Formats: sequence, structure tokens, C-alpha cells
Amino acid sequence: MSKPYGSWGNGAAMRVASVGCASDRIPDVLQEPERTAQPTHNHPEGIKGAQATALAVYMARTGADKESIREEIAGRFGYDLDRTVDEVRPSYRFDVSCQGTVPEAIISFLDASDYEDAVRNAVSLGGDSDTLACIAGGIAQAFYKEIPAAIRDKARSRLPSDLLDVADRFEARYGF
Repeated sequence: MSKPYGSWGNGAAMRVASVGCASDRIPDVLQEPERTAQPTHNHPEGIKGAQATALAVYMARTGADKESIREEIAGRFGYDLDRTVDEVRPSYRFDVSCQGTVPEAIISFLDASDYEDAVRNAVSLGGDSDTLACIAGGIAQAFYKEIPAAIRDKARSRLPSDLLDVADRFEARYGF
């Protein structure tokens, strides 16, 4: 079995939205991403990115407005969220680090008017766009409470039955 290798990459942040959906207390929202990051992304920056993402999802899910999310994540994690997608886009390049992905993904959500807009903002930055969109989309779903049916149906049509079962059980339990 492989051991943690000190990765500060964005993989832990891209897969942690479910923690923000399933947790009921901020201490859990901050502790569980550390546990889920440990096997692969145990560098402090990898953990921080996962925690920031999970907390943003939790705050969005529990009714925080965008400015409160911006202030809490920027203050707690030191991310510069006082930029817009239009300001980020010209100089953004492929970056697998949490430091270079999580803030930009959160900005993509903060600048959005709905779920699809958040994902489009993230993709428009280029770089590691699937990861950016995954993070921004997780926060946006929690905030806007739904994914448009056409997008949801297309994604579900690509999943094998075992993963559909997992998704359905999660949705039944947590409402997502």
C-alpha cells in the first residue's frame, strides 16, 4: 500500500464537497477534510485547500451569503478572494496546487449567477479546468440548491450503475 507523499496538489480539494454537504458542525467540516486528504495529499497546503472547499460548501449549504463566504475563507485560510474571474483569466495558467486552484475556483463561484455560470466561469480560466469546475460546482450546488436537469441528466447518463447507486444513496441521505 502506498503511503502519503506530501502532495500539496488540488486532488483533495476537488473530491471533498461531500464533506460540506454531510457535516453538521464547523469543527467536523474542518477535521474531516484533513482525514480524507491524508492518504494522498497530506501536505499542509493540500489539507488547507480541502478544508477551505468543504467549509465553503458547508457555508453555502447552510445559507451564508457570498460575501460571508468570501470573508470567512479569505480570513481563515489566507486566500486572496478580492479578484474577479475577469481579473484572474488573463494571467491564469495550469496549476495543480491548492494555492493556485482553490481560490480561483471559489472566485468562479462567487462571480456566478447560477450553477451553470459557476462551472462556466471555472472552465473559462483554462488550466486544470476540470478540477476548477469540480470545486466551483460543488459550492454552487450547495448555494443554488440544484443542478439544472439537462446537466444532471447528462452526467448521470455517463455513470456506471454502481456509482449511480452511491450517488442516489448520498442524495437520499443528505439531500444533494
